[in-house]
Amino acid sequence: MARLSREDRQIALGRLQAGQSQSAIARHFHVSQSTISRLWVRFQATGSVADLPRAGRPRATTAAHDRFIRLRHLRNRFLSASSSVQALPGPHRLSDQTVRNRLHEAGLRARRPHRGAVLTRRHRQNRVQWGNQHLRWAVRNHWRHVWFSDESYFLLQRHDGRRRVYRRVNERYAPNCVDEAPVHGGGGVMVWGAINTAGRSTLVHVQGRITAQRYVEEILRPHALPLLADQDAIFQQDNARPHTARLTTQFLTDHHVQVLPWPSMSPDMNPIEHLWDELDRRLRRREEAPANHRDLLQALQEEWDTIPQQDIRHLIQSMPRRCRAVVAAQGSHTPY
Repeated sequence: MARLSREDRQIALGRLQAGQSQSAIARHFHVSQSTISRLWVRFQATGSVADLPRAGRPRATTAAHDRFIRLRHLRNRFLSASSSVQALPGPHRLSDQTVRNRLHEAGLRARRPHRGAVLTRRHRQNRVQWGNQHLRWAVRNHWRHVWFSDESYFLLQRHDGRRRVYRRVNERYAPNCVDEAPVHGGGGVMVWGAINTAGRSTLVHVQGRITAQRYVEEILRPHALPLLADQDAIFQQDNARPHTARLTTQFLTDHHVQVLPWPSMSPDMNPIEHLWDELDRRLRRREEAPANHRDLLQALQEEWDTIPQQDIRHLIQSMPRRCRAVVAAQGSHTPY
């Protein structure tokens, strides 16, 4: 639980005196309600919110040090604790852990960063414009007609650093504790799929480099067009080169396919991206991991077919929230 800084205690005290509830203040500062309650009791007893004198080792940093560390890491969230130790002005004997402790007190902890697409100013403007254009789209009248499509690449063996092994001391290099991995993950397969509130496509294996000609002949003509037979159907695809090539756009125009305009660098707006994540999790939960590309493709198809349609509907029903989120973020990254 985060520890309130001296400035935050003064702000919390002012809110308490203004009549705001302790629970609301606790939610604002991301602390427990008992922390705010103890702060109020201390102020009523001593007339101050400062820390009470305590025995033990004296604090290694001054208030100026604490402020310097906090502001430095708020301005650049990717700085290391050791860099702040070296940047601190004046003579001191601080350790990296002391800096981390001060950051913890300010509610800042080292986390795995979210990886998002590189968004330029033009990208953000286009994303906001697209979100505003579709803010009033309802699931019942609009989004239920959209077929969301995408390609995704699945590795035969995935090593993202999240897998853990339970071992004793000095067993790091024991044969049963080593996670053996082939170079480059042993390869993988690329698949194409499409989803709608009423159904899904088959999972199409895309071999080799996809071109506009192959995209039309191997994906759109045999797999996408039958899904778009309804005159109200809308087709969604991202702005990859095979999707926006003249050959592809002419094919879709000739077959009277209504295409949903899509902002560049916006995978967070496409609900099928979450379905790819779910498919990958299902694949990793299988007791027997695929041994080769053929087994991998078969496992993907089996897991794709067993995903409940209700889960797909829930993803597509999030489209109004996604539009509001991208507008509120002014075109920047969203939680989706």
